[in-house]
Amino acid sequence: MSGEVGLDKLTRDQMVAEFGDTGVQNPTVIDLITLDRASDTVVLVMTERRRWGGAAQQTTQIEEKVNRYMGYVLDGFLAEHYPQYLGKSVRIRLDCAEAPHGEAVRFVEAMTDAIESHGIHFTLAVLPAVS
Repeated sequence: MSGEVGLDKLTRDQMVAEFGDTGVQNPTVIDLITLDRASDTVVLVMTERRRWGGAAQQTTQIEEKVNRYMGYVLDGFLAEHYPQYLGKSVRIRLDCAEAPHGEAVRFVEAMTDAIESHGIHFTLAVLPAVS
């Protein structure tokens, strides 16, 4: 591996060029992995920059991203890639531009139940887009 640049050494532009941009539209990328030191919980963040519009494509993309995140945790890849997180609680967090409304509320409730049935916590954070 000599001569290769580690993923932790890539710039954001290099990461986007190699793997695509972050966000629920790209299920192949984990948007962010961080540790909530207060609760000692590993947090896998998904970013949804769009408003909830009720489009089937949006919920399908979120579902696919959730499934990838759950597989990453349940199949042991998180612990393999980050051994320091072995044995810690895990939470998936969906960061959204606005609070869910209409059909999106039911979708998020169902998604929460599905995720938590596997022992993974789920939260949603409303983070308005920066202009």
